[in-house]
Amino acid sequence: MDRKNEKSEAKGKGGNKPFQSDKPEGYLQAERIPNFNLLPKTVKRRVYALKRLQLQSANIEAKFYEEVHELERKYAGLYQPIFDKRREIVTGAVEPTDEECEWQSDKEEDELAEELQKKAALEEKQADSASAVDPKGIPEFWLTIFRHVDILGEMLQEHDEPILKHLQDITVKFSEPGQPMSFTLEFHFEPNSFFSNSVLTKVYKMKSEPDAVDPFSFEGPEIVDCEGCKIDWQKGKDVTVKIVKKKQKHKGRGTIRTVTKEVPQDSFFNFFNPVKALADGMDEDLDFTLASDFEVGHFFRERVIPRAVLYFTGEALEDDESFEEEDLEEGEEEDLDEEGEEEDEGDFDPTKEPPPAECKQQ
Repeated sequence: MDRKNEKSEAKGKGGNKPFQSDKPEGYLQAERIPNFNLLPKTVKRRVYALKRLQLQSANIEAKFYEEVHELERKYAGLYQPIFDKRREIVTGAVEPTDEECEWQSDKEEDELAEELQKKAALEEKQADSASAVDPKGIPEFWLTIFRHVDILGEMLQEHDEPILKHLQDITVKFSEPGQPMSFTLEFHFEPNSFFSNSVLTKVYKMKSEPDAVDPFSFEGPEIVDCEGCKIDWQKGKDVTVKIVKKKQKHKGRGTIRTVTKEVPQDSFFNFFNPVKALADGMDEDLDFTLASDFEVGHFFRERVIPRAVLYFTGEALEDDESFEEEDLEEGEEEDLDEEGEEEDEGDFDPTKEPPPAECKQQ
């Protein structure tokens, strides 16, 4: 799936109404081309015919993406043995063979001077001798990924890190055939002192159908809702809340007492208790929060889970940055062109405007 489709699928729309294909006339009311009403009646009739054809095309495209989802589900089964082996190596359940550890890095070694190679070998030898105990698997594999990736690092708090050291794997499951389109993120934890769950889940519900109000905006499947799970925290270990103490003075006796109260606090684990969209979709802050949540879920599914080792080493970050730089350069060129054409409209500086969000709530 290319980046265009990634972005379109990451969009979220709360409170969508079911698509009604038997009312095409409702879609023909808003005509946006200049002087459309001045066209001859016979020409306008033909334009309406084209729009009905476009609506049929959108419905076919929706079915196409439903089949793509089924294909993803099929290939998920082929990927699974590879991801299972990755988990075994990360957790230290198995030790890869010498053959499995072979990696062609001749090009990188050729670029190093001979003295640097010797220095690197010496430092590696010293590091091996310094650690008396061989660590199990790849310590803090997933926590390191969280630290490397900006979109995840922004959610990460210091009190989350000791818990995420116990994270063994993140997997994705697709909905079964005949079920509503969705995918589920599963976070697998080893036994720990923070909560009793072995798996924390987040379900993202999707739809692949043109919107009833604006069917021609359809660009592919959209995340429309998500559901978290209940975390069974051990006593005093819930990092999504903090205890605050407050002094209260009795109005009559004048005595003072101290009361304790739980208040919410920032934590990655709030990810499993998402907010819900309002039916009327009128809260902009809520819409932004949901859109951000959908973006994170999509990023886990499309980028982090399939390419985890490359985010661990940082190689995937370079790829992501190169895409961002290209997008930025294209945007800057467009802004410069528009600014040159509208010189009489003032000192508008497009660089000071906030960047448009990839995920929008409607």
